[in-house]
Amino acid sequence: MTQPFISVVIPTYGREEPLRDTIIDVLKQDYPHYEVLVVDQTPVHEPDVQKFLEDLAEVGKIQWFKLDWASLPGARNYAVRRSQGEILLFIDDDVQLEPGYLAAHAKNYQRAEIGAVAGRVFDRMKLADFAPGLEIQDLPPEAHDPGIAWYHLNLVHTVKPQQVLSARGCNMSYRREVFEKHQIWFDERFRGSAVREESDFCLKLRKTGLMIWYDPEASLVHLGEETGGCHDISTKSLKYQMTFYHNHFLMGLNNLTVSQAARFFFRLFDCHVLGRPPCHKSGSPLKIITRFCFYSLGFLSAIATLIRSLWDDGQIYSRRDEVKR
Repeated sequence: MTQPFISVVIPTYGREEPLRDTIIDVLKQDYPHYEVLVVDQTPVHEPDVQKFLEDLAEVGKIQWFKLDWASLPGARNYAVRRSQGEILLFIDDDVQLEPGYLAAHAKNYQRAEIGAVAGRVFDRMKLADFAPGLEIQDLPPEAHDPGIAWYHLNLVHTVKPQQVLSARGCNMSYRREVFEKHQIWFDERFRGSAVREESDFCLKLRKTGLMIWYDPEASLVHLGEETGGCHDISTKSLKYQMTFYHNHFLMGLNNLTVSQAARFFFRLFDCHVLGRPPCHKSGSPLKIITRFCFYSLGFLSAIATLIRSLWDDGQIYSRRDEVKR
């Protein structure tokens, strides 16, 4: 069977050496048919990285797009509109890949019912957790329940290929028809680090009848750098806390039934506000009250976003791009 042409999309913001190393790993792939699109939202690169990107773009090894705004879902949509691949593969700008990575994704698309592939992610900061005996064969039933799946969907320790509810944004691929035929695009209303934008996308994809397939062989190491990437705000800032809860509530209100949303919001409160497992946050009354304030403000912010969506779908970067084109 003919191997599909793959478009590898790398959105980036404020990354230097990790971005360069990621691109090098992509260019070392043993897969014969692919292109690389770097959607760069970094205002100014260090001179050596700037030259590295310029040289690769000049000889046609990458397509390098410089943007003056920072939005992860916006960057993904921007790349899709400029890509040629039958398969769109999205990775972060701070990952490490083995040469067979693209082939591991591609082989799954021989099955027509598979619309997306979720790869395994080895988080660098948690590599010590991969001790023998922690492997998971079949994900529990809870991992398929949209109301609580997000606390049971383990794409780290699971070693058996299987259908899943969602992918992780740093390692996921989709058929082009998801975008062009089914008109599912990344929701640009997800802010900041855009947490849950991939979950939102996958929940919409499932409504088409296409399957999201987890393949542990399509693995990478996610470096999890503290700065840069899709972030235009610090993860420790007050603004980040607001967008974190806003995005969770937006995903739930967008896609879940009343019952599912109630259970999801309760688990969000139980874990991220009260700090119970698997979050293991401080039980200090002051910190709980502070987190509850962000939780409440995030909910109100998501409601405001949905109200604005009555006349504005939030795809501001895509509309701006369409005007320019």
